[in-house]
Parts: sequence; structure tokens; C-alpha cells
Amino acid sequence: MAITNFIPTVWSETLYAKLNEKYVAASNCNRSFEGDIKEMGSVVKICGIENVGLNDYHKDTDLSAPQVLTDTVIEFPIDQAVCFNFQIDDIDLAQASPKLMEAAMSTAAAALANQADRFIYSLHKDTETRICLNEPTPEVLLDTFITAMQKLYEAGVTDPSDVVIELTPYVASILLRAKIEFTSSNNSVLENGQFGTLFGAKVFVSNNVESFQETDDILHNCLVRTKRSIAFAEQLSEIEAYRPEKRFADAVKGLHLFGAKVIYPKEMVCIEVTHSVAN
Repeated sequence: MAITNFIPTVWSETLYAKLNEKYVAASNCNRSFEGDIKEMGSVVKICGIENVGLNDYHKDTDLSAPQVLTDTVIEFPIDQAVCFNFQIDDIDLAQASPKLMEAAMSTAAAALANQADRFIYSLHKDTETRICLNEPTPEVLLDTFITAMQKLYEAGVTDPSDVVIELTPYVASILLRAKIEFTSSNNSVLENGQFGTLFGAKVFVSNNVESFQETDDILHNCLVRTKRSIAFAEQLSEIEAYRPEKRFADAVKGLHLFGAKVIYPKEMVCIEVTHSVAN
């Protein structure tokens, strides 16, 4: 790709497409509020309405006065900004295939997607329900997921297909040791990061699900949640090509703005699994 052939709109759309291919956490969020994000610090507003009440109806009886509904507004800021800036030497362009820049953009998209997914998974702290397990057996872990699904149903969730289970590779391996047969449809391609379903919910495995070492233990904050529990919005506000002054090279830089917020904390359960570093 020559610098003269760079079309920002086309490459922004390409990068968006690549991002969507790489997302796990973001693809499991409500993304219908992205709106018009202009810059860092923009605020996304989510408008809602209170519940509509019901009354008994009696024939030949006047209806009660209509309920006065009030709206609600939840806001979250676009407070995350990540940029990339890479160059490809003219010699490399001459010796490599024409797809070199496309491959570089795909790599950049993967890095941006990982950053956004990690941020989304860090929001586990905003859940109202947390279940802590220490060195669980496969049976105990499986029973805990059943409990988590129960919590969601008690919160008003009715469709298990709208629920996602997001695990670290370590926690996923515990379930696999239970010789659970994860069901999947042979008629459709599984989503990125998904390896089947459990209790009707899609199961995803990602290295971006939060895990960290604390003294001699490793903690994994896995999630069982609805797709609407977290709202996510993003914008590729800048993407441009240029020629570095001191290099014979094409360079591309871009700015990725995003934000996320837990909107329905009752529809998200965090299962904290702890195990010894030795295990």
C-alpha cells in the first residue's frame, strides 16, 4: 500500500471489521449506545423508562388515572484512549506481498481488541453478586455455575441464550476435567472465543478474563452475565497515514476511544476462583 493510496474511511472500516473479529468481551456487550463520540471525555447517555404498572380491569368500570412515567438516564464516559503508530520500510514493501500493510492493521486490531476486552473484564468489581471458590473440584465448580444461573433467573432473566459464561483457560480446564460435553451446533460457525454452550448459555474462554497473582495464590474473576449487563461504546476517532521525516517508510497511526459500564449489576455474577501457584 503506497501512502498516496491511503483512504482513511476505508481503513477505519477495515480496522472496525478486524476489531469485531477479535473481540470477545466487547462482542458480548450491549453496543447500541455508541452514538456520536467525538473525543476523549465524551459522555454516552443511556435513556430508559420506569416500569409500567398493571391494574385489574372490570367491565363497565372507569379506568384509573394514567400512570405518569418518568425517564431515567445512565451516563458513562469515554475515558479510555489507546493509540498505535507503526511504520513499514519501503524496502520491506518492495520485497513483501501487497498484503503486508493489511497484516499490520490486523495485528493492530488484535492489540486494540485485547486492551478493550481487558478493560471490560475489569468491571467485575461492579457486580452485586460474587461467589468465591478455593481450589474447587470440577463438580463444585459446575454446581456454582448452576447457582449463578439461578441468581440471574431470580433477577428476572428468562432467556438462557442471552447469557454468556466467560472463563480463563485455567477455569475452563477444570470444567473439561469433569468430562462435560459442551454442546454446539454443527450448522453454524461458533463465535470468536466460544467453544460451546452450558445450561443453554454460550461459554467463552479468553486470556483477557482477569486473573492475577496474590502472594502464593492466583485469582480468576470469571463472569456469568447477560449481554445487556455491560454497555460498551467505541470510536476510531483518528486514523491517518504519513511519511516519517527521517525514514523511507510508510507509517500509520490511529486513536481508539472507548468506554464501558455495568448497567444491570443484578444480571452479572462474578465467580472468583482461587488456586495455589503450585497447582
